[in-house]
Amino acid sequence: MEDKKLFGTDGIRGEANVFPMLPEIALQIGRAIGFLFKNQNHHITKVVIGKDTRLSGYIFESSLVAGLCSMGGYSLLVGPIPTPGIAFLTKDLRADVGIMISASHNPYYDNGIKIFGKDGFKLSDETEAKIEELIFDESFKEVRVYRDALGKVFRIKDAIGRYVVHLKSVVPININFEGLKVVIDCANGACYQVGPQVLEELGAEVIPIGCSPNGTNINENCGALYPENLRKKVLETQAHLGIALDGDGDRIVVVDEKGNLLDGDDLLAIFAKDLKEKGQLTNQTVVGTIMSNLGLELFFKDQGITFLRTPVGDRYVVMKMKEINSLLGGETSGHIIFLDKATTGDGLLTGLRLISLIKEKQKPLSELAKLFEKLPQVIKNLKVNKKVPLVEIEGIEEKISQAEKRLGKKGRVIIRPSGTEPKYRIMVEGENPELVEEISEDLKAFLQKKLG
Repeated sequence: MEDKKLFGTDGIRGEANVFPMLPEIALQIGRAIGFLFKNQNHHITKVVIGKDTRLSGYIFESSLVAGLCSMGGYSLLVGPIPTPGIAFLTKDLRADVGIMISASHNPYYDNGIKIFGKDGFKLSDETEAKIEELIFDESFKEVRVYRDALGKVFRIKDAIGRYVVHLKSVVPININFEGLKVVIDCANGACYQVGPQVLEELGAEVIPIGCSPNGTNINENCGALYPENLRKKVLETQAHLGIALDGDGDRIVVVDEKGNLLDGDDLLAIFAKDLKEKGQLTNQTVVGTIMSNLGLELFFKDQGITFLRTPVGDRYVVMKMKEINSLLGGETSGHIIFLDKATTGDGLLTGLRLISLIKEKQKPLSELAKLFEKLPQVIKNLKVNKKVPLVEIEGIEEKISQAEKRLGKKGRVIIRPSGTEPKYRIMVEGENPELVEEISEDLKAFLQKKLG
């Protein structure tokens, strides 16, 4: 355990039973949270714990509970539920902390731990650092409680019902989904129960796929990362739209009735235009990331909407939104945040708002989505054994500079290490699709040679 850094851009993540995703680390996280928040709040620490459908979820759920109980904390177990459901329930149950056991869009053999504060927002870097400090403090191992001070565990049986009520609150009372046929792909993940249920309760005809988890099929050729099955099912059943979620339900991609795929950029454009027309777009500002397509930025400029970019990661988008009091933000990957209703990206909530808009406008989704032209963009992933800072890769800055000169004024190159996987993301954007592809391949080959 020489590298003691646990938290990345979105909690802790890695292969299950390999550092840092070890049961003993999870136990220490439970202990650290039980101690830290008890001392902050001077009462029994209450922690909501949820998970997705990975086989290894049992390991980390049990370990977290053991750690919390050893420090006198109370664990409120809710079982499989989306990450945004944990953010909501932490506030709804007046808990001190919410923990989601999930590796999001990663393969089943990975797992992760995301932690939310009592306000439903992800923990600050400072609080994460305090948790890490306690985990690796040898003297802290002796700190614990005894006898009747030990913690307890409770199973919250109505967790999904509470979350469903919250989700339905985004749909205007005068709107129902009767007459709409909706395909939903839950990636065999955390939304497999709540996704179809909330759509059915709102009156839609629901065609579920990816709703049969077995512990190892989460994100496997299904969900937001693999929307081709969704597209086929929408066309085959002549559905009005299809929505695909990722393993933990915080991101969404959509297929319209013609089979066209809509990503987070498309959804931001649709929602921003509608909110501006209704006078509800606070500060006339939308927050995206460095990966958002330049075509989206140009569309917002034409609409009189300010577009701000942050580093990749929905926590950075949320931080900027809070800072400038913006209602709407999101990522190309499908994390869409409505700060009036959620504290993190919520795929189901986004889907319900989109379907509500279809009903309200009485127009097919393909018509609502005809808003802007995307510049050709290619994203390539390069898997590596070890990630190093770009500044340490000899010649990379010059290589990027040469590529940007070839692309011209409307061209961009972004290379960044993934915050959640042992990969580099290579994004190239420009006006000429052939040139964009050529440059992306060249940059990938260059990096592969340098990194071995």
